Amino acid sequence: MLRSRPHPSTVARPRSHSPGAPALHRHFTVTGYVSHAGRTALHWHRFGMWLPPGGHIEADEDPVQAVLREVLEETGLEVEIIAARPFAYTHPQQLAAPVTIGVYDIERDGTLDEPHQHLDLIYFTRPTSDAPVLPDDGLAWTWVDEATLRGGAAPTPPGGAPTARIADDVREQGLAAIEAARRAASVRA
Repeated sequence: MLRSRPHPSTVARPRSHSPGAPALHRHFTVTGYVSHAGRTALHWHRFGMWLPPGGHIEADEDPVQAVLREVLEETGLEVEIIAARPFAYTHPQQLAAPVTIGVYDIERDGTLDEPHQHLDLIYFTRPTSDAPVLPDDGLAWTWVDEATLRGGAAPTPPGGAPTARIADDVREQGLAAIEAARRAASVRA
C-alpha cells in the first residue's frame, strides 16, 4: 500500500472542530524511515514528492506490525525498529514508541475523497540484511545520503518529472533516522 502524504496542492488548511461542524475523519498511518550506511530510502510518490515507505494501519494491526508490513511491501526489505525500551519488564508487552507523530491535513487521497487527517506514527528502522537492495519497480526508490539531505537538494525524479525539493519534515527526519541507525550499529558492533 502506498503511503498517502499529500502533495502540497492538496493540503488543506488546518481545521478546528467546532460544534455543529461535520465530523473530521482521522486515519492512523505509519511511516518507516529505512536507514543504512549513512543513507535513507526514499521514493518518488505519485503525489509528486520524495517520501519514505508507509501507509495506513489495517484493522487488528498494531503500529509496529503495520510499519514492518508497509516497509516490506513497498521496499521488499525486512527491517527492525530502532527504539529503546524505556522499561525493562516483559509483561505487559510493550510496543516500540514512534519517534514522533505527524498530523497531516489531507484534502483527498485514494482512501477518502474529502478533507480528513492522517495521524502518522513515524518510526526509524534499519534493514536486517547487511547488503539491502531497493526495488527497481517503477517507483524510483533510491538511497539518499546525508550530504544530499543536509544540502536540501533532491534526486532527479523519474520520467522527466520536475525536480522537487525534499520536504523539510522528510529531510529532517531522514537525517535523524540516519543518525539513529549509526548509533544502533555502533551498539551492535
